[in-house]
Amino acid sequence: MNKSENDIRRRVREGDREAFAQLYEEFARPVYNHGLRLTGDWSTAEEVMSETFLTAWHARARVQEDGGSLLPWLLGIATHKADNARRSTWRRQLFLARQPPPPDVEDFAARSAGRIDDARRLRAVHAALGRLRRQDREVLALCVWSGLDYQETAEALGIAVGTVRSRLSRARKKLARLADESAEQHREPQIRRGEITSAAAIAALPVREELT
Repeated sequence: MNKSENDIRRRVREGDREAFAQLYEEFARPVYNHGLRLTGDWSTAEEVMSETFLTAWHARARVQEDGGSLLPWLLGIATHKADNARRSTWRRQLFLARQPPPPDVEDFAARSAGRIDDARRLRAVHAALGRLRRQDREVLALCVWSGLDYQETAEALGIAVGTVRSRLSRARKKLARLADESAEQHREPQIRRGEITSAAAIAALPVREELT
């Protein structure tokens, strides 16, 4: 076991603000990226990241002094925060859909042209993930993008390793099927670019095996 990781765990558990700041510096980006993949929205991902570390600070007494990296613990919190954010966004969108349309405003698209492609790719990936069950989507995001192994993912979500394996397998099969379906639809003019490569690429990404 890494001695420095145990030291960080002990200090975080004791409320050492310097240790917690170190934890933030090391893992803020992975937590943000995880929130972004689950929510598909930059600003929401920032909220997820902030709420994750706030919750982690309040829950620091639950940290065990012995163990590995605290990243699985943080990503487990972030997963729940992202799920709450998705439900909140859905309710807000439902409310807005019932309101009258806003007046036309000047188009400022040219000012943000640099982010259009990134936003399009993000929507395509998120659309593919949105076709999965929530539990399968969470396992996929943790294993494939956040780089957790099966044991760490099980720790983050509070489930068995076998459950992680089965959910990941189901997610990959679903995405592979979506890629095949998109390939068939690609001949149609209404196909949305990005779906084929997104689903296929996600399904093909490697997963880190358990640490021994």
